[in-house]
Amino acid sequence: MVVSRKRLARQQVFVTLSAVAVAMMLGVLATLLVVAAIALKSADSKLESDAVQMLKSLNGIMEEAHSLVATMNASQLPFCSDAEIAFLRKEIYSSENVRDAGHIRKGRIDCSAVLGREGLPTRQFQSIVDFKDGVSIFQDLSPYQGKQAFGMQVNDLYVVLDPRFISKMDRITANRAVTLIDNQSGQAFHPGRPLLPIKGVIDDRDWQSRIGNTLFVTRCNTRALICVTTYASISQILAARRGDLAIYIPIGALFGAPFGLIFSLLYQRSRSMVQQLRRAIRKGELQFVYQPIVCLASKHIVGAEALARWTDEEGFAVRPDVFVKLAEERGFVGGITRLVLYKSLRDFADTLRSHPSFHLSVNVTAADLADPMFLPTLDRSLEASSVAAGSLSIEITESGTARNRIAMDAILRLRERGHKVVIDDFGTGYSSLAYLQDLAVDAIKIDKAFTKAVGTEAVTAAILPQILAMAAVLNLAVVVEGIETAAQADYFTGAGERILAQGWFFGRPVSAEAFHRVLAQDVRNTPVEFDPDTLPVEPQKALNCSLTYSD
Repeated sequence: MVVSRKRLARQQVFVTLSAVAVAMMLGVLATLLVVAAIALKSADSKLESDAVQMLKSLNGIMEEAHSLVATMNASQLPFCSDAEIAFLRKEIYSSENVRDAGHIRKGRIDCSAVLGREGLPTRQFQSIVDFKDGVSIFQDLSPYQGKQAFGMQVNDLYVVLDPRFISKMDRITANRAVTLIDNQSGQAFHPGRPLLPIKGVIDDRDWQSRIGNTLFVTRCNTRALICVTTYASISQILAARRGDLAIYIPIGALFGAPFGLIFSLLYQRSRSMVQQLRRAIRKGELQFVYQPIVCLASKHIVGAEALARWTDEEGFAVRPDVFVKLAEERGFVGGITRLVLYKSLRDFADTLRSHPSFHLSVNVTAADLADPMFLPTLDRSLEASSVAAGSLSIEITESGTARNRIAMDAILRLRERGHKVVIDDFGTGYSSLAYLQDLAVDAIKIDKAFTKAVGTEAVTAAILPQILAMAAVLNLAVVVEGIETAAQADYFTGAGERILAQGWFFGRPVSAEAFHRVLAQDVRNTPVEFDPDTLPVEPQKALNCSLTYSD
């Protein structure tokens, strides 16, 4: 046992440390996810703001360029004449974003507001986009040597935009693309940079999404046939938040550690308990004790209630309300029920066969009543022990039967077989006259909370007479549990002839051997020395006091 406990202690330490470590890692992961979510949300908002700002800027520039072209068309001045060049120079000097204008045919500049008709570039410029309405876009249209400029051609007129607007956009966002829309198709590129198509991402509508490792936001002006897309990689976004991660990672670890400790404690207490209980049921290691049920009118024993007891593998006694509820929640309480039927009928088969007035009570749960195998198991257990159904009473908790059609049907089948049915823990919150009439049971067992209230001014004490009167009207026997004092016994003794009782005042739960030893001594007329663990009644006479349930 010492070695087992040492091994158990080591296992518990290992589980605790593992749980805390895992919880800390989960806390860190949760923190990373939160920081990442905040960072991505912030980046998404920034990308949208940048796209809107850039689109607004480009809209103004394009409108200014179109306005200048319209003014040039309306001038009616001779082609590339001194007068037209002077006129163009005046217009671009007053323009905010246009830095040159002139005529261009087949990709060659004929005249320029800046250079006039002499010293013009001899190269042939190539447009990057040609629209159906005659508008062409150039990415390198400039009469200046070594200069790069973004320009637009309408018929044979062209304008060159100030290259500085590109650097202005660089300050807004580094990752951007502009889409010019030709009604049914468009082409994406960076102004002032090499062509950068982004297939399947750029569209002629407002749109934002995450594709792979990149966030995209597109905002469009359909009237101007232009869209702006801003984008950023997630790795790029998170890299910018490294400082936040360094702060919040320790916080996440500290936040997760207590949860790991709590989980470890719950796991070691609950999960291991489940496995131990399953093993105990499978091996038949549950113990059963029996508490006497006394007829108050004669002070004789008329029955015994079988009670399950369990000591876990570490040597700790686990309360029945704990392990039975645990088994019920995990769906294997039927194993306990089958075990109590087998062992209690084995322990009391001879007594039940030889003394028909004596009865044995066993507890079943709502899950047992709903189990289609419960009644066949019950029948087989009685047949194997050659005990009549009338000698075995079934106790069902009140909460397990209230408003439960399955329980009602099961109770009817139990009574048809000859079993007496008792509602256990009566008065705990579900009782009503209509409820008892619907259930058609044989007896009610008053909860010990009412017994403790006897002789006090508690509200439950005032309810007791009403419960007893209701039972009399319905012709139900009454079993009172939890009697521990003579005053409590006297109170219920004067309440009627059909009152049965159990509690430490009449005897504590004892093993089957101790129970039968008292009976055997009385049969031989041998005086019995009673102590708190024996039965302070007359067993032989008790067997002649039958349990007077209603028929």
